Amino acid sequence: MSLKQKVADAALAREFGLSDDEYDRVLAIMSRTPSLTELGIFSVMWSEHCSYKSSRKWLRTLPTTAPWVIHGPGENAGVVDIGQGLAAVFKMESHNHPSFIEPYQGAATGVGGILRDVFTMGARPVANLNALRFGSPENSRTRQIVDGVVRGIGGYGNCVGVPTVGGEVNFHSAYDGNPLVNAMTVGVARQDRIFLSAAAGIGNPVVYVGSKTGRDGIHGATMSSAEFDEHALAKRPTVQVGDPFVEKLLIEACLELMATDAIVAIQDMGAAGLTSSSVEMAGKGNVGIELDLDAVPQRETGMTAYEMMLSESQERMLMVLKPECTDLARTIFEKWELDFAVVGHLTDTGRIVVTHKGKVEADIPLAPLADQAPIYDRSITPLVPPGPVGPVHDPVGLEQSLIKLIGCPDLASRAWIWNQYDSTVGGQTVRRPGRADAAIVRVEDTSIGLALTTDCTPRYCYANPKAGGAQAVAEAWRNITATGATPLAVTDNLNFGNPEKPEVMAQFVAAIEGMGEACRALDFPVVSGNVSLYNQTRNPDESARAILPTPAIGGLGVLADVEKHVGMAMPESGTLLLIGETKGHLGQSLWLREVLGRETGDAPMVDLAAERRNGDFVREQIASGAVLACHDVSDGGILVGVAEMIMAGGHGCELEPPQSGMRPEAFWFGEDQGRYLLAVPGDGQELLSMARARGIALRVLGGIGGEGLTLPSGATISTPRLVAVNDAFFPAWMGVDAFEAVRS
Repeated sequence: MSLKQKVADAALAREFGLSDDEYDRVLAIMSRTPSLTELGIFSVMWSEHCSYKSSRKWLRTLPTTAPWVIHGPGENAGVVDIGQGLAAVFKMESHNHPSFIEPYQGAATGVGGILRDVFTMGARPVANLNALRFGSPENSRTRQIVDGVVRGIGGYGNCVGVPTVGGEVNFHSAYDGNPLVNAMTVGVARQDRIFLSAAAGIGNPVVYVGSKTGRDGIHGATMSSAEFDEHALAKRPTVQVGDPFVEKLLIEACLELMATDAIVAIQDMGAAGLTSSSVEMAGKGNVGIELDLDAVPQRETGMTAYEMMLSESQERMLMVLKPECTDLARTIFEKWELDFAVVGHLTDTGRIVVTHKGKVEADIPLAPLADQAPIYDRSITPLVPPGPVGPVHDPVGLEQSLIKLIGCPDLASRAWIWNQYDSTVGGQTVRRPGRADAAIVRVEDTSIGLALTTDCTPRYCYANPKAGGAQAVAEAWRNITATGATPLAVTDNLNFGNPEKPEVMAQFVAAIEGMGEACRALDFPVVSGNVSLYNQTRNPDESARAILPTPAIGGLGVLADVEKHVGMAMPESGTLLLIGETKGHLGQSLWLREVLGRETGDAPMVDLAAERRNGDFVREQIASGAVLACHDVSDGGILVGVAEMIMAGGHGCELEPPQSGMRPEAFWFGEDQGRYLLAVPGDGQELLSMARARGIALRVLGGIGGEGLTLPSGATISTPRLVAVNDAFFPAWMGVDAFEAVRS
């Protein structure tokens, strides 16, 4: 081979996202120059998106086991025991870059992809959630992205018939060029009918089912493993196009086939499509696989082997079947009007061999494709400690501060968003969005309830990644606890900037450390997840800005008796109690940002022992029937939490003065962790005595009743005024008539 050709080949490899060292490794494995299709296979399988080459070392430090964990990381989704022989199957994944390029389809196909991860394992999806981060509302493109993403999530989830029951939405200028769209799905399966992805049985047929293959999504995985730049919007061909109606058919056909004994292994065609599904199935099973691409159903003419192997067309699955069950499977999928094709078989060669039109287009040993994939120990720079909060003064008083906070983009009612989602389809949703700290979904035909949430506070993670990582886990645990459910496990979506930047890698490592400590202290293991790196946008001047570190946590808990849960709505009467110690932490608080215009200070620390002690006590009291409503204290502090309970329930509260010696703004708006607001009947003295005996900080905040929020000064903010302020942002910003955004 000429020097000119070698240079051209190396340049093509770089264009595909392989470094020079990685390409040299490919050459050593192949002992020859790879074909275009082979190069494509290596590039996607060794991409950050598929190989986790920068994060794998650190992910291994997270706790992943517990007596109730059936399957942890390594399968399509995590699986936990929820009782009565049933299991919850759940996972969260990102579709960040596609959602910037094409907001509607990027978000829609993100939902479709995570649904497939769950029903691939034999579970019927019962709930969707999301965690969304957008740029500043003042940015010219943010509104368009928000509109497209919300419509995409609603359009796909509503049509496929799975309720969207919860999530979170925040805004910050750090996401201007790189929004985050993290989608989570939860399903339910019988514990004895969980399906895995490891292929087995030499000679067994490999079957393609679902939609036809097109050219959409080619190199989506490698696109998601690189920084964005000003040309990002030109990458629309790398964004897949979804069809939720086909997905619904695919769910029903797969579950029908799973009721038989036909399936040996099954994998959805997600990132890298046919390549990743075939390589991962054969690799996990330590077998070889041969594919005949002439048999692949195609919706476009003249497709090459490279295009078919790299396409990320949606609503497709790959299965290994028992040979005698092929006709049965074909009958089921043809009944549901889906494509069904035998596209290959398993071999004992340990290689993936791809043929097209009688020519071998790829012949790669599988073991080194996985075992020799690069794992990097990226450089880490010492993190800069956060600066001081600085002088603090209250320029407007409690009433105006509260009005400012509940009307700001991060705390305004999300009714405009969740009203576009069908949160009750299927008839098992017990608590819709905005009614409790976690969504509650009944497991059909049982008394079991699932409590579901997504949580993260990126401004904490930016100031102090370790504390922020711990806080994200603790808040998910706290939100589940506040309903009365027992937290079981988490899935995560770790969104960070370019890992080749030492400061970004330092954020990632510290956040993982904080998450791990919290998961261990709270018996809240990580059973599945996703890493999304390179969330960093290059400007025309070559400067780059990373997103805020955003380790989103999806939490799942269980109620043996769903009827024993509580919501957050303020009841008609009783006493409002505060559990947890209040020191008045204002660093990185929303009050500091929204009222004083500063993003300074350290994140609040999480006392994990106190977190566990307080949460276990709250859960016990809810189970005993001693609690009428519960709401955790988080963004905005105590006063915002009280206002949210009043707006949810329509009943008021009269607050007592704060503890002596603390400035009012620090007490009412500080964001100390591990705290809950409890509405209880009577005067609460029995709970106070119990808490003291167990060393738990508990105090009376005020009496429940009346028509609004009465401040310690005696001033009252009416409930209609609170609701009007809280409801105003999204309809005004999106240009929607107020009557179209009536609270549900």
